[in-house]
Amino acid sequence: MLRFAKRRLSAEKYEACSVFDVNEDGIPDIVSGAYWYEGPDYVRKHRICEVTAVNEYYDDFSDFPLDVNGDGRLDIVTGGWWGQTLRWRRNPGQADEEWQTFDIDVCGSIETIRFCDIDGCGTPEIFPNTPSEPQAYYKLLRDANGRANGRFARHVIGAEASRHGMGFADLTGNGRLDVILSSGWLEQPIDPAAGPWTFHREFDLGSASVPILGWDVNGDGLTDLIVGQAHDYGLHWYEQRRAADGTRSWIRHEIDGSGSQFHDLQLVDLDGDGVPELVTGKRYRAHNDGDPGAHDPIGLYYYKLEDGRFAKHVIDYGPAGEASGAGIFFWTEDLTGNGYPDIVAPGKDGLYLFENLGPGGEKG
Repeated sequence: MLRFAKRRLSAEKYEACSVFDVNEDGIPDIVSGAYWYEGPDYVRKHRICEVTAVNEYYDDFSDFPLDVNGDGRLDIVTGGWWGQTLRWRRNPGQADEEWQTFDIDVCGSIETIRFCDIDGCGTPEIFPNTPSEPQAYYKLLRDANGRANGRFARHVIGAEASRHGMGFADLTGNGRLDVILSSGWLEQPIDPAAGPWTFHREFDLGSASVPILGWDVNGDGLTDLIVGQAHDYGLHWYEQRRAADGTRSWIRHEIDGSGSQFHDLQLVDLDGDGVPELVTGKRYRAHNDGDPGAHDPIGLYYYKLEDGRFAKHVIDYGPAGEASGAGIFFWTEDLTGNGYPDIVAPGKDGLYLFENLGPGGEKG
């Protein structure tokens, strides 16, 4: 069993985070909302800029690192529900200088954002989950010398509202990643920018997590789906089956019915055995106090994938203020250099670092 050393970095209530070397000193830093925390101890806090607060939320549901303007420094791509705008913040290269914010597009209310190199160009494209709008992605443009120029091309790949939930998985086995939505999936064509993708209405995943994960859970060679209920109880996997004529069907299996608000999921090899674990937890007060299970204890968990089964292990569990959930966009990365990915967990319950000490490990 893995051991973790838990530390609360801040009481700030931003729900997204990331890790990258902000000040280019060769040491990873932690970014969350209006602040970045300087590594390696993450005690010194630097202000980024003002982030709009609305009804106990902050309009910042992504802090993804991307060099948008080609100056060699990693910037931040962000967006939120109320501003309805996809944005980026320019890294000024000075520790205590405010970051400027630039609009990319008014795209509709953003549940959160995920990033995927959908066309194999080497740079991830931006996929906002905008439940009331058709699915689109944004590609960073470059000049004749291959340098990013701060501009984006928008590609609409769906024809109807995308609903809550989004992810990426190769469901056909053709080597191209498809986009998974809560009511079906969009099949990627040979040229992903060529126009609307073919939509397959094969399931209804409810208030699905962002992301929805693709993984061959039972080892039959077909990609299955792992889905949390972001605003209700339940964590499930959907088994893909194929009939002799190629017809596809889906069988739902329960992973964990004891928790609610599994908004963000990750598959990451926490213990170094070559097989990823499913890492997730409760997003504390996802709809403030409006979701089923909103007042239940919160927690952070990993699940070992064993022959089609998910064995649950508790990283943290308890009342808010003592335990941590997973926020809307948590981050996993080895911050200590011991070979095991650590977990940075943001949320309305504060910003936490869980240092992965490895199987039976002790902090040195």
